[in-house]
Amino acid sequence: MLHLRMIVPPDRTEAAVALIDRTVGTTHVVVLPGAAREPAGDVVMCDVAREAGHELLNGMRDLRIDQDGSIAVDDIDLSLSRRATAAEEEAPGQAADAVVWEQLTDATHEESTLTITYSAFMILATMIAACGVVLDNAILIVGAMAVGPEFGPLAGICTGIVRRSAKLVLRSSYALIVGFAAAIVATTVFSLGMDALGLFSVEQLDAPRLNTGFIWKPDPFSFVVALLAGAAGTLSLTSTKSGALIGVAISVTTVPAAANAAVALSYGQYSQMWGSVEQLLLNLTGIILAGTVTLFGQVLLWRTQRGQWTRKGKGADGPGGNGSR
Repeated sequence: MLHLRMIVPPDRTEAAVALIDRTVGTTHVVVLPGAAREPAGDVVMCDVAREAGHELLNGMRDLRIDQDGSIAVDDIDLSLSRRATAAEEEAPGQAADAVVWEQLTDATHEESTLTITYSAFMILATMIAACGVVLDNAILIVGAMAVGPEFGPLAGICTGIVRRSAKLVLRSSYALIVGFAAAIVATTVFSLGMDALGLFSVEQLDAPRLNTGFIWKPDPFSFVVALLAGAAGTLSLTSTKSGALIGVAISVTTVPAAANAAVALSYGQYSQMWGSVEQLLLNLTGIILAGTVTLFGQVLLWRTQRGQWTRKGKGADGPGGNGSR
């Protein structure tokens, strides 16, 4: 379930509470008149089943609660309440299938913004991957995949497309492009420095690499893996599963490909460089395509479930009205 804590202008408190009462899957309603100081207003709290969260938040935004007051949403990990159980049962669909779009947009906004920290993680991940491709060391590649932060902008692009938010798409694309460009440039310099120290060599790059040779040789499986990773990553984000772990899977041929391109560039091995760039672009395209299709699929699934539930006669005036509060 979700817990909503709102500061509501006094003239809209009655409408906000009425909206909560009409929304199936809500319970534990608390109203504290005049309790808020900044901004001034009434504090209204309630718990709502995840399946009904987007509908309730949309209604509150229609009342401009987010403009003239505030809305805070927390995930409830544990709720020992018969009323909460009843509210979840009355809400349409399953919690695992529900997407709280406001929550998703907020999460991708933070993760898809170009910052010094984001750039630093991208550069460090690519440098680690560079060591991995030169040494043909799978452990270093996995380490680089764990550090790479590119899942955030990729998810932001998918979310922006589905939500028709050009601003989110542009911000995410900017972070992705600049982040990879900075990482490749920095790793090229890093590779030249490692060569000067005698730690990298062109012979190591050209030698048969059983563990990392695939990185600069894209094939149909590259795109298949990208599609699967994009779908898995998007589902992990919308269902609140471990996005960090799925992010590792998404990095499988993005950060390593960027690293291989940088090392190859430092040695003038342009065939390897362009092969790596092709691998990188192929995987980014596949991830974005699969992620966007997955989000659209979740939208259609939820509309279908909601329509079936409505046709059964369950609504604001049905069993989910005030009975669960």
